[in-house]
Amino acid sequence: AQNVTVDEIMTAYKQACQKLNCKQIPKLLKQIQEFKDLAPRIDCLDLKGEKLDYKACEALEEIFKRVQFKIVDLEQTSLDEDGASALFDMIEYYESATHLNISFNKHIGTRGWQAAAHMMRKTNCLQYLDARNTPLLDHSAPFVARALRISSSLVVLHLENASLSGRPLMLLATALKMNMNLRELYLADNKLNGLQDSAQLGNLLKFNCYIQILDLRNNHILDSGLAYICEGLKEQRKGLVTLVLWNNQLTHTGMAYLGMTLPHAQSLETLNLGHNPIGNEGVRNLKNGLIGNRSVLRLGLASTKLTCEGAVAVAEFIAESPRLLRLDLRENEIKTGGLMALSLALKVNHSLLRLDLDREPKKESVKSFIETQKALLAEIQNGCKRNFILAKEKEEKEQKLQQSASMPEITVTEPLEESPAEDGRDGSAASPPEEGEEARETPTTSENGDAEPVEDDDGDVTDSDSDTDEEADAGPAASPASVPSQGNERRISVSSPGRGHKIFVVTRVESLPERAAEAAAKPAEPQSPAPATNPELPASRANGAVPKSSAGSAATTTSAGSNPERGDAATCENAAHDTPLPNGLKTDFARALPEASSDGDGKTGTCAAEHELSCSKNEQELEELLLEASQDAG
Repeated sequence: AQNVTVDEIMTAYKQACQKLNCKQIPKLLKQIQEFKDLAPRIDCLDLKGEKLDYKACEALEEIFKRVQFKIVDLEQTSLDEDGASALFDMIEYYESATHLNISFNKHIGTRGWQAAAHMMRKTNCLQYLDARNTPLLDHSAPFVARALRISSSLVVLHLENASLSGRPLMLLATALKMNMNLRELYLADNKLNGLQDSAQLGNLLKFNCYIQILDLRNNHILDSGLAYICEGLKEQRKGLVTLVLWNNQLTHTGMAYLGMTLPHAQSLETLNLGHNPIGNEGVRNLKNGLIGNRSVLRLGLASTKLTCEGAVAVAEFIAESPRLLRLDLRENEIKTGGLMALSLALKVNHSLLRLDLDREPKKESVKSFIETQKALLAEIQNGCKRNFILAKEKEEKEQKLQQSASMPEITVTEPLEESPAEDGRDGSAASPPEEGEEARETPTTSENGDAEPVEDDDGDVTDSDSDTDEEADAGPAASPASVPSQGNERRISVSSPGRGHKIFVVTRVESLPERAAEAAAKPAEPQSPAPATNPELPASRANGAVPKSSAGSAATTTSAGSNPERGDAATCENAAHDTPLPNGLKTDFARALPEASSDGDGKTGTCAAEHELSCSKNEQELEELLLEASQDAG
């Protein structure tokens, strides 16, 4: 209604109660008095725990007629079929709520659910429906299924403990295959079994790539059911971000399936396996899958019957992981040996921001080990703190770089004394790749509702600036961090994803035949400095496709108007043109390699070597490489 006042609402509600001969609800009167701004949606209408019979529901129409709400809370209001269907009709007609809670109402019956389904289908504003502990039985499920199939506006659906096992779940899962709006589906405590029910869920995951959170805690999925779910998980390219399998009687057998599936799951960030008797063998089965996976940021292994042996397997994964942010190992029998392994792993891991362990040390036969455990627990905590500070600093640094990388002037740098080939490398070559990386990290906010500080999610950067999360197939990524060179070898620091840092000595550079020919045809084509790379395309350092701006052309300085044949081109002139060099390089390629600096100041070999090589390809080729990299990311 237009220009309505609090007094009008009060009067209308009181009159309706008299007319219908029902009691006024004191809790409601108090709330009406406190309504402030009536024009937009009011935050909440809270009727939780009030007994609402049909008449009380009818009286509420006087309120819904006049004002709209964000949340309407009808939890545990003893709704019957008549009251429920009347209320849902009103909420649909007046678009009264964006969030509706109808949980703990055991008796809304078929007509109640029918009205609820009609409401889901017809309102465009209802985004969140909580129907926990409100049974959705065989005869009511078809209405709800139909509503969900005709893509309703619902984003979040809670159906915990709603007696879904069997036909209701089959109908819902089949309908949700078509739904493109639902993002969160909560199906805990439904006694879902490891056969039909799990097969339906696996099937749902094969076809629906929009659901981001699937919560299946406290069911009977078993290893057999996990096999079905894994079949669906393999198909999830984008989509499922959080999977909760807490307390589903999973064992080491199920972990073998999961271990084989994880390298294929590209979107999964949170995996909670707590309260399953996985055991040490289960974690061993999971380890290689976790190392091969490139998306998991949070892993829950609380109360999974682990001992020191299992902790060692987990530590091996931590040591390899460039992106894990959080790990829960509480309620396990992890003693001195396991803690030692975890502590060592944290010395090489630079992403983990939170590792949950039991506060109290475990009983040991050797008394002094209790003190050792306390010391190790403190060390582990310090490791996480250090990573947290690093992540924060990195975030700040990248924000600055992002600002500076957006300025076109950054491409023109002062030429170095030794050789023109080194030009445009020190500052500019390193910054745009980081900008691409920054752009990629921002979206990974914590999706599973964990109240974690935002910085957590910047933990998925490694210390070597080269967290190649997305470029799954792009090969090892050259890191901008330069490594001091010895003699005349080019040393390029390379972090191969999930395998710790290795240093590769580049002694021979091969190129695809047609690329080599093209590059040889125009070795020293000057390139116009272009604005910094588009942040949407992660600069794939792996392919050597460096933003055009940073890679000043190999044989030319970036300063304007330079002559491509000047500089060290003269020295190459004397070399016989087509005789290949001893290591199989064409002479033209030799021209593209940066000179070794005479004073050995430790700045010789950075990834600039790779950058310079890629420069002589024409711009279109660079565009294609960038495009390829962005598709890899997808």
